[in-house]
Amino acid sequence: MYILSHTCISPQTTYSGSFLDGKVIEYLGNKYYTIEPDYTDVIPRSLMRRMGKATRIGIGAGMPLIKKHENIDGIILGTATGGLRACVIFLDQILQYDEGTLTPTNFIQSTPNAVAGSLALMSNNMGYNNTHTNLGLSFEATLLDAILLLEENEVKELLVGAVEETSEYNYNIDESAGFFKKTEVQSSQLLKSNTEGSVRGEGAAMFVVSNSKENALCEIVDVIQFSFPQKKNIEERTLSFLEKNNTKLDEIDALVLGFNGDSRYDFWYDNLADHFKDTTIFSYKNLIGDFPTANAFAVWLSCIVFEGKNIPEEAYYRKSVKEIKTILIYNHYNNKQHSFVLLRLP
Repeated sequence: MYILSHTCISPQTTYSGSFLDGKVIEYLGNKYYTIEPDYTDVIPRSLMRRMGKATRIGIGAGMPLIKKHENIDGIILGTATGGLRACVIFLDQILQYDEGTLTPTNFIQSTPNAVAGSLALMSNNMGYNNTHTNLGLSFEATLLDAILLLEENEVKELLVGAVEETSEYNYNIDESAGFFKKTEVQSSQLLKSNTEGSVRGEGAAMFVVSNSKENALCEIVDVIQFSFPQKKNIEERTLSFLEKNNTKLDEIDALVLGFNGDSRYDFWYDNLADHFKDTTIFSYKNLIGDFPTANAFAVWLSCIVFEGKNIPEEAYYRKSVKEIKTILIYNHYNNKQHSFVLLRLP
């Protein structure tokens, strides 16, 4: 499966491109919010004022790609908590109005598939439309779904991606579970904090994928997902995954690892990095925070690397002079759901 185009709305200025000019925004605290662009040319004002944040950033990232690629055959998105805020508001209104006449807006946007459905309606796309809600593996499930469709020659081009928003509701739930840091940390020091917990981020990353490598930026070779592994199994899984795709350890030119500053779980990434001595390592959660579908940003960052664009110093965990032709992404969400994504130049 080949990536033709991409967009990203995140807590960095990734949509405007200023991020690639080295303008990295530093955060303090446990919430990194998206920097939203001007949607004037993408979303009609009459629609935008009724949209929740997840729907807004998802459409803002997806519509430019749909306009650029007019022959998209379907839309597949991943989200864990997209639409949760609107859902809670709708439930509150049921109580507030004593189950009387309610506004339909929050009901319409209260389901995870609101973004994919809205993109289809706005672009008059009648093709395959699916939303995966597998928590920390939602985006990986999206990629696997797209790979299967393309391999079966059911479609030629798809819009795939992920979207996540931070609301007080999902933040409070994760905070009660001990997901976040107890003391405020500067984002520049997040990976060195050596304390328990991480920070919350949000955003949307979208890609147009195809079964043809013509004009492709890179190839997604394979994706694998697994849950609750043993520490000793990671090396075995890595070797097995690479062997399956006819790739040797020394052929991996760069790693994109999901370091999030949580002293309880970052050892997974350190252990994997130990097997790749002469390899560039990129980090990204110190830039955008951690959330279930943050791995979509890792794929976006890999595309930027393959395009040869400037990568801010803050995204480097370790540098190497090795030319980057193959990238391995490894991420886990809350030490439970793990995944590998293998990408290379076409």
